[in-house]
Amino acid sequence: MPNEKHSAPRDDRRRLKLIVAYDGAPFRGWQSQAGGETIQDRVETAFEKILGEKIRVHGAGRTDAGVHALGQCAHADVPLTKLAPIDWRNALNASLPAQIRIVRANFVSQHFHARFSARGKVYRYRIVRGDVMPPLEVGRAWHVIEPLSDDLIRSAAKVFCGTHDFARFSANRGSAPESTVRTIRSARVRTAKSWLVIEFDGDGFLYKMVRMMVGAIVRCASGKESTESLRERLRTPAPGSRFVAPACGLTLVRVRY
Repeated sequence: MPNEKHSAPRDDRRRLKLIVAYDGAPFRGWQSQAGGETIQDRVETAFEKILGEKIRVHGAGRTDAGVHALGQCAHADVPLTKLAPIDWRNALNASLPAQIRIVRANFVSQHFHARFSARGKVYRYRIVRGDVMPPLEVGRAWHVIEPLSDDLIRSAAKVFCGTHDFARFSANRGSAPESTVRTIRSARVRTAKSWLVIEFDGDGFLYKMVRMMVGAIVRCASGKESTESLRERLRTPAPGSRFVAPACGLTLVRVRY
């Protein structure tokens, strides 16, 4: 089997890049698995309906069950036809459930790879604050009732900026990554009386890393953990809280190339 990183389209194929948005609530994540209830499975099924053949779709990365996306990136090698990118977009959307939309499509160089060409990602996490959860936010945000300090939210978020070993802020997916060192370029916090948003821009993210960082930030903001304990967990492999924020509040905003 050719190395996925270096594989190129056959001479009778063109590489089609897709920007995909989806509501992750009804699905079991991005990556294909038994049962077929994943975003990748649905997009591949849509291609098969259009072409009458199976087409492999490669994503920029996995999002877990319940995680949303505004700008997931994927690519597929499609037959040389007279279909323009906008025709591919429209045809795929006509075959996809309403919770998955191809936002943009364009042809790219055969050297482009949705996963291996990526230089970073931006993730956004939304939290609703207060006693009452608005019904239209269910499945879109984490409801936190206890009071949170805005100053501590910002202080804790800044701890993660820079290059660190995030081993203590990741989970085991079954195969260990080559490295657990990642760089967070920025951690932007926006707050209001009834909500807060934390947006991370990084060169890459480990399994459940964003959700664990958010969980730690909320613990700090509610007085259950100190920012110094976060720094210590980044410096050493000492045990510490590994609270994971719910998937519903997380959205992949875009992939950087």
